[in-house]
Amino acid sequence: MAIGKRLRSAQSTIERGKTYPLPEAVALVKSNARAKFDETVELSMNLGIDPRHADQMVRGLVGLPNGTGKTLRVAVFARGAKAEEALAAGADIVGAEDLSEKVQAGEINFDRCIATPDMMGMVGKVAKILGPRGLMPNPRLGTVTMDVKGAIAAARAGQVEFRAEKAGIVHAGVGKASFGADQLEQNIRAFVDAIQKAKPAGAKGTYVKSAALSSTMGPGIRLDIASLS
Repeated sequence: MAIGKRLRSAQSTIERGKTYPLPEAVALVKSNARAKFDETVELSMNLGIDPRHADQMVRGLVGLPNGTGKTLRVAVFARGAKAEEALAAGADIVGAEDLSEKVQAGEINFDRCIATPDMMGMVGKVAKILGPRGLMPNPRLGTVTMDVKGAIAAARAGQVEFRAEKAGIVHAGVGKASFGADQLEQNIRAFVDAIQKAKPAGAKGTYVKSAALSSTMGPGIRLDIASLS
């Protein structure tokens, strides 16, 4: 009841059908984030693509200048010296066969998965588990690499992975409601810039059709696309 009442109260501050410039939208999201926890600020973008076609897939990683406000749990598939390097760099879970067995058993206690190239044969055995969760290491995303220290540091620094869903929607957490307005705006612009740069050659017509900003428990606020550039 309290949550529903709070949501209705928040919705009353937003004009239906209106698109808001980014600074105004950020202010509204922050003022409507009234939960007892630090709500995540989420950006959702509707793209004019059909991800079912290989030449229209939008996927990548972007480093947010002010981080995400969330501490990622990082797992690394590695052996020997590279496993030791990963542990020294602060990886939460490091392993080879033992890590694969944990994944197969449903013990997926991590948010980002990194692997050295020589481990990809083993990682491939659990691809059907990691893939649907967006956790499959990928050389194009920098998560299949010999530089495990650098990959771990990038994940810790606030890297966000994005991938278009079937309907052409891309969404990600871009900070916390406790962030300053300037910090959120900088993170949002960095994310939008990454989406623009990832525009596939096969995309025709309007690329960014619409965008909305919200907090975990707050209402969605439609964004004025022009204010994002």
